Amino acid sequence: MASSSSPTETRSPELRKDPINNRWVIFSPARAKRPSDFKSKSSSENQNSNSSSSCPFCFGNEHHCAPEIFRDSPDPNVDWKIRVIQNLYPALSRDIGGETEGHPDGEKSGFPGRVVPGVGFHDVVIETPVHSVHLSDLGPTQVGEVLLAYKKRIEQIKERDLIKYVQVFKNHGASAGASLSHSHSQILALPVIPPTVSGRLCSMKEYFDQTGKCGLCEVQPKDLLIDETTYFTSIVPFAATFPFEIWIIPQYHSSHFHDLDSEKAIDLGGLLKLMLRKLSMQLNNPPFNFMIHTSPLQVTDSQSPYSHWYLQIVPQLTGVGGFEIGTGCYINPVFPDDAAKVLREV
Repeated sequence: MASSSSPTETRSPELRKDPINNRWVIFSPARAKRPSDFKSKSSSENQNSNSSSSCPFCFGNEHHCAPEIFRDSPDPNVDWKIRVIQNLYPALSRDIGGETEGHPDGEKSGFPGRVVPGVGFHDVVIETPVHSVHLSDLGPTQVGEVLLAYKKRIEQIKERDLIKYVQVFKNHGASAGASLSHSHSQILALPVIPPTVSGRLCSMKEYFDQTGKCGLCEVQPKDLLIDETTYFTSIVPFAATFPFEIWIIPQYHSSHFHDLDSEKAIDLGGLLKLMLRKLSMQLNNPPFNFMIHTSPLQVTDSQSPYSHWYLQIVPQLTGVGGFEIGTGCYINPVFPDDAAKVLREV
């Protein structure tokens, strides 16, 4: 039970609509302790503690990995800082140049849904050669170099006409979906535009049609602000789907993450590192996911004014139940301004 001094006890439940993702969120503070007590029950440090001797991502074990795409040093005999490799267990077939390319959509016998060949790219970005080093341990420039590795790979992938959308994501901790504890992230390139991406664009278009402005350019942090840099702002969103969810938003209008340059990458690297450190210190190093929500690779001139990329960080503190699955409406026990205050304090 929360103490009588808890700021959440004096607040009534609210429903808030996220205008970016067109999603309703129920804020129900009675379901949680004080925001400052909302810590992960088990630190992700103790999960997936693979030893460096058996870890395929460690320096010296490169021969255990799937084929390399590129590394920060083109010389395979030189020590590396970042490697991008094929996923050993890919979700999609890489046979884009074969007979499957351009295969028409079809229908599966007996089912009304569409069918397209499962081709695309599924890559892994190994963020450091050292097993015990996490992304948040790297300096801003080094985190920026990881972001630039994402950019480079996306620029390679977007030359393939079949690919419509590229998702960059990181799973940290076993309960967040990481199968190896060595710090890494993933890139999945799809031959379709996912419905959540299409829905986000439609929602942002609706806001633009009503106001003439981009919904993310118009974000006014106020009590939701955590920190800001020259080019980026970090906030807890007004209708945060998850407790202590963070968005990092470019202060300049940009549809695509891969338009990031080196200066902005280092700036973003410093802020991303800071946000991960804040979550770790305040919430007992929780498992987390981060996702880069960019626009489809092909954006029309009419879509450009309202399409704006951002990075979302979600600490895994609560589970998803039948209500969320059944309705697409989430219950968040922590009000965003309370979460932002806790994150500003550390």
